[in-house]
Parts: sequence; structure tokens; C-alpha cells
Amino acid sequence: MNEAKLTFDALIENEPFARCVAAAFVAKINPTMDELIEVKTIVSEAVANAIIHGYENQKQGKVQLIMQLEDNELTMIIQDDGCGIENIAKAREPLFTTKAHLERSGMGMTIMESLSDDFQVESSPGTGTKLTIVKKFKGHGGHESDN
Repeated sequence: MNEAKLTFDALIENEPFARCVAAAFVAKINPTMDELIEVKTIVSEAVANAIIHGYENQKQGKVQLIMQLEDNELTMIIQDDGCGIENIAKAREPLFTTKAHLERSGMGMTIMESLSDDFQVESSPGTGTKLTIVKKFKGHGGHESDN
């Protein structure tokens, strides 16, 4: 197993950095372009949610991205120590947003879940949020035949 941990300031300008780190981390298994885009999208949504929702009323905070790669399976843990989620079931509903005034679509969790093989959310008010996301890759650089 290969593991990487990245901790960064909860600033929206760090979201592209986290996305690129995740892409570089999985590059060694030669993912398909679609798989690579999916990993980058998952990380982008997770990190943006942590920054925008987790630290909404705070001037500073940290986001941690932990990635574990074993064979063709990537486990990503994205966590913050922000305000937490009061109602996880409601937050996971498509189009639900607490930030409509910021033009947030409310699709972040839905997108992450749809692109993942396993998607878990742990959170409670005042304790932060931890997402555990598993993404499985086809292997062989996606050169397997679908026929």
C-alpha cells in the first residue's frame, strides 16, 4: 500500500492544488482519462465543501487529504475540523444547499457519491466532517476490452 497525507489551509485557492496532488498520486497506476477526471472531481467537490461549508464562519482552518492506494483501489479521506453537518441525510439529498446565495448547486455530495464505489460521511455539529471515499480502477491503464 502507498499512502500520502496532505494538510493545507482552508482557502478556496488551495482546492486546485489538492486536485492536482490527487491526480499525480494515482498516475502511477495509469488510470483512464475518465477515471482521472473522476478522482479530480471527487477531490474538488470534497475540498470545496470542507472550505465553504465546514469553515463558513471561521477565518482559518485546515483541510486534510489522506490517500491510500492499494492495487487498483484508491481510498481518499477528506476531513476538516469545521462546524460539522447537522443532518447528514438532508445534506446528501440532490439539490440541497445551505449556500444558495453563493450560487451553490447542492449537488456536491451527489456527484461525489455517483463517481465513487463507496462513499461514507461522518459528522456532527461542532466536530467537523470526515468523508471516506473509495474509487476502484479498471487497471492496465483502462486498456481492457469491454467486448
